[in-house]
Formats: sequence, C-alpha cells, structure tokens
Amino acid sequence: MSRFPENAKRRCVLLGALLAATLLSGAAMAGDRYGFGRPVTPEEIAGWNRTVRAEDGLGLPAGSGNATDGEEVFSEKCAVCHGDFGEGTRYLPLAGGFDTLATADPVRTVGSFWPYAPGVFSYIYTSMPFGQAHSLTADETYGIVAYILYLNDLLGQDETLDAARLVSIRMPNRDGFLEEDPRPDVPAGEPCMKDCRKGEPVRITARAVDANITPDIAPAGK
Repeated sequence: MSRFPENAKRRCVLLGALLAATLLSGAAMAGDRYGFGRPVTPEEIAGWNRTVRAEDGLGLPAGSGNATDGEEVFSEKCAVCHGDFGEGTRYLPLAGGFDTLATADPVRTVGSFWPYAPGVFSYIYTSMPFGQAHSLTADETYGIVAYILYLNDLLGQDETLDAARLVSIRMPNRDGFLEEDPRPDVPAGEPCMKDCRKGEPVRITARAVDANITPDIAPAGK
C-alpha cells in the first residue's frame, strides 16, 4: 500500500491538469500573440533610454544647469561618497590629480583622466546616485556635471551647461588614450582568440579574496 498521502496525490493530479491546460492554451495562442501584456509606449521607452554617446554627446537630453545650483544637488546626493568638493571620502576623488598620470602615484579623477565630458554626464545620468539610478532629472545632472567640471577648472561657476556647451569642452586627457597597444610583447594586428598562450603555463599570482575584494565565505557543506 502506498504511503503517499491521498491529499498529496490529489494535489499532484490537479497540478498536472493545470499544467496540461496551460500548455494547450499556449499552443493555441502560438504565434505573434500570447494573450497577455501590452506593447510598451514610446514614453515608457524614453523613461529608460538614457544612453548618451561619450565622444559626441549623441543622446544628450534637453536641459541645463550651472555649478552654483549643482553644488546644492551634489551636496545632497553625492557628497556622502565623494566629499563636498569631490576630494573623495568613501570612493575615489572626482577633482584634482592633474599631471599625476605619468607618475608613480597617479590620481585618476574626472579632470585628470576622463577623455570626454559627455561621458561624465552619461555615467551620472544612468548610474548615480549609487542605489538610486535613474532618479536624477536632466537639469539636476547638468548641474552636478557643471559643479564637477568647475571643481576641475573646466567650467565657470555661473556658466550655463547644456548639451552644446558640454560637447564643446575638451578634457585635458583627451589624447591620453592609445588606439594601439605599444607593449613589445603584444603582437600587432588582429587579437588572438584561440590557443594564444605559448610557453610557460598559466600561474595564479593573486586572489581576489586575499585582496578583500570578495568575501571569504565557503559554500554550504564545504
């Protein structure tokens, strides 16, 4: 005699019947329509489509801001991680570091390292503040970017920043990125994609857990 409870048997039969009905219903609706949902509207797409091309600013939204107004927004939403003046607290600094990239202690900031000003807008507009992405309006973002550029002596304090002005700004490190790898051990031409490692075997030289990048938590049962 089966020890499987009778009520469990009935539930299995019911679930099987529901699954069969679902499959038959799906088969009947196969094609372009599934009987649920609706087409996404252009307005809804626009709410998520915040892509801005760094090189030429393609996709920059309408709006404007200046460093004076942007300082208030920055203080409220950005300073907890980046400091009141972009000096860096919990995260890396946003200002300064000029003429340090070629030294033994490079300081990579928006002013010293980033090649394109629209890229700064794009990153903030799509990803910041941390944990609250897409919460900034276009005007707030222009203000924050204006303040960061002002801290790096790239924009006047009361100068209006909009799409056209942002694209016109030439970042100090624009020409600091190389199109070709100059290292002598890197062959020219198309990159190798198969059986590339020759000679000595691959060795593990460092582990993320040792650098405290990932937690040292063993899987259950290990």
